[in-house]
Amino acid sequence: MNRFKIDRRLILAIVVIGLATVVWLLLTIGLIASTLDSAQRAVLAEQLAPRFVLIGMTWVFGLVAIASTLRWLFRRYASAPGRLLEQTKVLLAAPRAAPMNHLGTTETQALAEVIFELAAQRDTLRADVATQIAQASLSVQQEKNRLAALMSELTQSVVVCNLDGRIILYNSRARLQFKALSVAPTLAGGAELVGIGRSIYAVFDRQLVAHALESIQQRLSRGAGSPSAQFVTTTQAGQLLKVQMAPVRNVDALGSAAEISGFVLMLDNVTRAFEEEHLRDQLLHGLTEGSRSSLANIQAAVEMLAFPDLEAPMHERFLTVVREEVHSMSARINDMTQQATQGLKARWPLEEMLGADVLLATQRRIEARNQRPVTLENLDASVWLKVDSFSLTQALDYLAMRLVDEFDVKFFRLRLQASGNRAQLDLIWSGQAMSTETVMSWEMDSMRFGAESTPLTVRDVIERHGGEMWFERERVRHEAFFRFLLPLASVQEQLEATQILQSDSRPEYYDFDLFQTTDQSSALEDRRLSELSFTVFDTETTGLNPSEGDQIIQIGAARIVNGKLLRQESFEQLVNPGRLIPAATVPIHGITQDMVKSKPPITQVLPAFYSYAQDTVLVAHNAAFDMKFLQLQERNTGLVFNHPVLDTLLLSAVVHPNQESHRLEAIAERFNITVLGRHTALGDAMVTAEVWLRLLPLLQAMGIITLRQAREAAQKTYYARLKY
Repeated sequence: MNRFKIDRRLILAIVVIGLATVVWLLLTIGLIASTLDSAQRAVLAEQLAPRFVLIGMTWVFGLVAIASTLRWLFRRYASAPGRLLEQTKVLLAAPRAAPMNHLGTTETQALAEVIFELAAQRDTLRADVATQIAQASLSVQQEKNRLAALMSELTQSVVVCNLDGRIILYNSRARLQFKALSVAPTLAGGAELVGIGRSIYAVFDRQLVAHALESIQQRLSRGAGSPSAQFVTTTQAGQLLKVQMAPVRNVDALGSAAEISGFVLMLDNVTRAFEEEHLRDQLLHGLTEGSRSSLANIQAAVEMLAFPDLEAPMHERFLTVVREEVHSMSARINDMTQQATQGLKARWPLEEMLGADVLLATQRRIEARNQRPVTLENLDASVWLKVDSFSLTQALDYLAMRLVDEFDVKFFRLRLQASGNRAQLDLIWSGQAMSTETVMSWEMDSMRFGAESTPLTVRDVIERHGGEMWFERERVRHEAFFRFLLPLASVQEQLEATQILQSDSRPEYYDFDLFQTTDQSSALEDRRLSELSFTVFDTETTGLNPSEGDQIIQIGAARIVNGKLLRQESFEQLVNPGRLIPAATVPIHGITQDMVKSKPPITQVLPAFYSYAQDTVLVAHNAAFDMKFLQLQERNTGLVFNHPVLDTLLLSAVVHPNQESHRLEAIAERFNITVLGRHTALGDAMVTAEVWLRLLPLLQAMGIITLRQAREAAQKTYYARLKY
């Protein structure tokens, strides 16, 4: 938006001057006429009458010349102080001063340079203070890092909430588990459930949590030192969760624990365990009922066999009954044992690991136990495995030990490479050939390591992984190898595991300041802007006419909670528009038809975005455009986006009425914000979020503190008249 806005003061000045010139002209004619007699006045009127149009045109041209001169003078002298004031306020709100590039009089330009120098000195002082604070708080930061590392490495999902149920901390495992609980985990990474400032009641029933809290408070009142509560609940996605709750208590000045300020939830998905337990109960019940019948038949047969005068055919018949029932009972017990063993194997944890890490662990183990060198070859560093690394390395170590003991193999090589949707892991050696029967016996024997033994076999390990193993010879190279065919981690699991590895043992997801917030009884409109949570979003579309069939092709969003931009909790999703993307728009947003053809339609994406934005205020740049696209989908989705909406374009015009441009790039330049990913939905949303954080203190300085005041101020601007 770069429309020129005419200052009312300039219009008023032109009107006053125009009226003054008309009055001056009339007075001049009147004075001249008063010096003439009636005949002369008649002649003068006769001469001027045909020339009134010329006189009027001369007056108009003169007024235009005066107006142009006034406009130039006004922009140079009258507007310059206003622009300088706005730029100075930007310097006050900005974290770091940027050159002002002020256009005005020589005096205001000199003043702008002095103001910039003062702001630069302020930045230097801020940096010095920040350095001193960082040094003073080094010990606190170390404790914080220890907590970060602990939270990041926990294998259990941990979520910390304040008393209102707002999430203030969660670890990576919780993020992955909440994604699994999502109704649509593949949309935008399942981002609609978890997040700083989000309500835990999107997953758990409020009454259930309240009951557990009440139970803890009662135990505290009775003097319990470390009370906790447990409950099991079913999520909307049908998952069964076991939850342990512990209180977070404030500490008073004397160091003793005071009232509860929040609670910690430790989550465990017990869906599979519950199903396995139910299956075991069914197996036990079937065994009991079947054995009862068999035992009754055996007892009856034994009683009949006790008769001494029993005829031989009957004697043989009852012996047959005993044999059959014993065989039946034995078969049932064997079946139950096998199923129980499978259940035991199924409870082994499979984790996503880099294949290189698995091979390095195996290399160290074989070299340490067998005193044989092991080299790695053709190692594909991009291969991720879903394995139980302990049992797998144990099986490889066992096979290497048998080769050393029985064939005196001198060295080994390990090789890993992807093959379709599986990975091939090879244990290679050179030496004497071995028979297939020997391989099969090694595969089926329980693994023993000197005095240590385990009931597991190599075959058990392979079956647990759903893989295969075989023996091959390479006669030309005089080599042989065991090949393990193992499952690859899914693409999403690889991405998530990579994100966890790259977190540097630091939890990204916490905001302890939220312990201080509580739900307000006042209406949302009257709440302070600093207390609200915001979803800043942007859309990319097929065109600029939503009412004429253009559709959304991408939605990007980020959340602002407690005055902080949560970059790691972003929402980004491509959308299949169900129509062709015009070729002319592709260079703008970079989204092609191939990129969206396999993506979900807007009717599937909007419910996830609606959940993501729940309980927040929507913020967008030129929000009327984006909201029109959402409103046109109300009939198709049944979702009404009745969230409060703020527009950074309108609010920029409120804060900076003397600036000619309120385009996103122009505002970002004024605030010294680096623009990355322009014309991508998430990139524009991030820039808009940064702009909103800069506008907040400027609005507060103008007395615009509440949501209602911000919306009312925005509606009074010129740009609020734009419609789509």
